[in-house]
Amino acid sequence: MHTPVDHHHMAFIASIWPTAIVMTTYLVFVLKLGPKMMAHRKAFELRGIIKVYNIVQILYNIVTFIYFTHFMFILRPYSLRCMVSLPLDHEHKDRERFITYLYLSNKFMDLLDTVFFVLRKKNRQISFLHVFHHVALVTFSYAIPRFYGAGGSPLLMAFLNQIVHAIMYTYYLLSSISPAAQASLWWKKYITMFQLIQFALIFLQCIDMLLQPNCEAPRTVAYVFAAFSVALAVMFSKFYFKTYIRPNRRKSGRS
Repeated sequence: MHTPVDHHHMAFIASIWPTAIVMTTYLVFVLKLGPKMMAHRKAFELRGIIKVYNIVQILYNIVTFIYFTHFMFILRPYSLRCMVSLPLDHEHKDRERFITYLYLSNKFMDLLDTVFFVLRKKNRQISFLHVFHHVALVTFSYAIPRFYGAGGSPLLMAFLNQIVHAIMYTYYLLSSISPAAQASLWWKKYITMFQLIQFALIFLQCIDMLLQPNCEAPRTVAYVFAAFSVALAVMFSKFYFKTYIRPNRRKSGRS
C-alpha cells in the first residue's frame, strides 16, 4: 500500500503532455535538428548567458539544498530508513509537494546544458551518458510523483543531487572565467567521485528499504532506483577511468 496520489494539487504532474512535449523537443533538437542547424553556422559564444545560467544553478541548488535539509532533518516527517510519501492530510504535505516541484523544475532547467553544447558546436560532449542521465532524471522526477505521490524515498536522491550540482556548477562558473583559472581547478575529478558516492548511498538506501519487511515505501521504486544507481555508477566509472586514469597511465608510460 502507498499513499494515494494527490493529482488535484499536482496539476503539472497529473498530465503527461507537458513533460512529453518538452522531452520530445529536447531529444529531437539535441540529436537531430540542432546539429543539422549548426552544421554550416559559426558556433555561438554564449559566455555571458552561460555564466548567468551557472550562477542561477548554483543559487537554485544551494537554496533548495537548505530547504531540503530543513524539511528532512529539522521537521523530520520521515524515518530516513523508510521514507514514505506523507498522507494527504499531513501538516507538511504542502512542503513535500513544493519540494517535489522544485526538484522536477531543476531537472528541466538542466536540459539547457545540452542545448548550450549544440549551439556552441561542442558535439563531442553530447555523449550517451550525458543525454541518458538528463532524460532519465527528468523521467523519474516526473513519473514517480505521477504514480506514487510526492516526496518519499526519492527525496534522498534529490537531496544528494543538489549538493553535487551546487559543486559542479561552481566548477563550471570558475572554469569559464579564463583558461588559466580552468587549469588551476585541480578538484574537477572529485566531482565525478562525489557522484559515484551519491550512487552508492542511493543503492544502499534502496537495499536497506527492501530488507525491511514492514517498510511501506513502494518496492518498485526501490528496485528501479537500485538498478538505476548501479547503471549510472558503471557509466560514470567508465568516464572516470577514460578521463583521469588512462591519460595518467599513458603519461607515466612515456616518462
